[in-house]
Amino acid sequence: MNRPVYTYDEAFKASLEYFDGDELAARVWVSKYALKDSANNLYELTPDDMHHRLADEIARIEKNYPNPMSADEIFSYLKDFKYIVPQGSPMTGIGNDLQVGSLSNCFVIGLDGQPDSYGGIILIDQEQVQLMKRRGGVGHDLSHLRPKGSPVKNSALTSTGLVPFMERYSNSTREVAQDGRRGALMMTVSIKHPDAEAFIDAKMTQGKVTGANVSVRIDDDFMRAATEGTPYVQQFPVDSAEPVFKKEINAQELWGKIIHNAWKSAEPGVLFWDTITRESLPDCYADLGFRTISTNPCGEIPLCPYDSCRLLAINLFSYVVSPFTPQAHFDFDLLRKHVIKAQRIMDDIIDLEMEKIDTILDKVKSDPESEEVKTIERNLWEKIRAKTLLGRRTGVGTTGEGDMIAALGLRYGTPEATDFSESVHKALALAAYRSSVEMAKERGAFEIYDAAREEGNPMLERIKEADPELYEDMKANGRRNIACLTIAPTGTTSLMTRTTSGIEPVFMPVYKRRRKVNPSDVDARVDYVDESGDAFEEFIVYHPRFIDWMKINGIPVKDDYTQEDIDGLVARSPYHKATATDIDWVEKVKMQGRVQKWVDHSISVTINLPSDVDEELVNRL
Repeated sequence: MNRPVYTYDEAFKASLEYFDGDELAARVWVSKYALKDSANNLYELTPDDMHHRLADEIARIEKNYPNPMSADEIFSYLKDFKYIVPQGSPMTGIGNDLQVGSLSNCFVIGLDGQPDSYGGIILIDQEQVQLMKRRGGVGHDLSHLRPKGSPVKNSALTSTGLVPFMERYSNSTREVAQDGRRGALMMTVSIKHPDAEAFIDAKMTQGKVTGANVSVRIDDDFMRAATEGTPYVQQFPVDSAEPVFKKEINAQELWGKIIHNAWKSAEPGVLFWDTITRESLPDCYADLGFRTISTNPCGEIPLCPYDSCRLLAINLFSYVVSPFTPQAHFDFDLLRKHVIKAQRIMDDIIDLEMEKIDTILDKVKSDPESEEVKTIERNLWEKIRAKTLLGRRTGVGTTGEGDMIAALGLRYGTPEATDFSESVHKALALAAYRSSVEMAKERGAFEIYDAAREEGNPMLERIKEADPELYEDMKANGRRNIACLTIAPTGTTSLMTRTTSGIEPVFMPVYKRRRKVNPSDVDARVDYVDESGDAFEEFIVYHPRFIDWMKINGIPVKDDYTQEDIDGLVARSPYHKATATDIDWVEKVKMQGRVQKWVDHSISVTINLPSDVDEELVNRL
């Protein structure tokens, strides 16, 4: 196919105009998401070109099913990143025949039988890098590896425990380059594992395990023991009724270590594992291969072995009518309409992913390596293909939460804002499940759907109470997708929606930055000279939606405000006391809990604390 070819400068200039002069948004799009080949030739000039590429491919899949959406209709939802926003891997990969990659954002791997051997350890290592080179983030659990000092039948005589293998997996991750992105890895372990404390401490050593996130799978019994001051028993194997090794520990002390390390280094994360599996709809099918064992690197998608997920975000700010005015209100009807379409688009992307996996398998088949070398990669993708089709898991999420709240005149981190957020996510969840049920009627339910297995699931009980008709319709017709919802960080994507990211508040609505002045630039303005004599120009960076608030309120957008002026502007705005560094952090956790009731996977969330907070605050959070 003959395509026009653009230079970086041409695409940047056109995209800068598209993003209304926002240099960061333009650079991110051109560098990360514009269609390009391995020689860095660019084939898209602006995001409009990309969104036409996505819409055409999704519409092609739609034609395989009743009542198809047209490419023009799909484009109208994607255009300007306004309503429906596919996340990184789908945005990069859909319709991209220049690179061989997956559309999945995240994967979890884990071998059948949980082999505790060098063969199994090395196989997981190879599988994770095979996925990372195709642009996927990976998670896996280490709870099946025997603890340090356990006897082994080789020349070592005893096991080295978990930590050396954590370093191996971390180092492999750092070696994988993904078009300027490095690999992303999550490692988890059960708190019941006898090496859990060593796992918790592993990243405290400078330079160790620098290529991975680590989180501890914490069960209800441990939390009760930590709260009540009673002993807790670790064992191996962790799930065995007849363990070969047991030891009693002080749960409060180990919890204290988790808190101390999190206070000092922001890790480990904690995964309240009994809650995850109790709430999980896929775990109703645990014996059929859907037992959740770990999460993706950011924690928002708990997954079973060899399942993956593709992500998409609804831009919540765009559903605020008359934002930043006394007449501001939220268009719930439009949200429901678009969520139904978004869930449908997500299901179409599963079919597009099947095509991508088939392309990967064809490439592996044609590679010049021997069958001995290719077998692992081929088997990996065949397992992923089978699991993806079996459950048809999707990841419809949201972004722009902080801006939505501000635009409605609410303050993030207050009970009123939390109440409203829950109402939005409840409406979104019911619409997504309605869409999945309607698709089950048109396209068929996911292959192993069984209403009896799901009876009593807490998520479905909430749906049953909120919408009994939807629940009965689901029991009669099934769902197209085993699970539907998540809230991801939406990091670089939010730069292009030009909103706050994920469920987060704004980091800073306006702030001053300094740019070093080139001595040869005679026209440059010098605002500050440091101790070494280097000159700097100061300029103001505005959050795009803060500019909206300023313009609506007749406040000029200028580059020469003093810091006192800036502080005064923020104090007048709905972002006052609602930034990442000054919100009520405990209320933020409560908000996450309220929203989580209407998210069937999980939520990636960050709490930004000042460096001078004490460990007790971290403990409470």
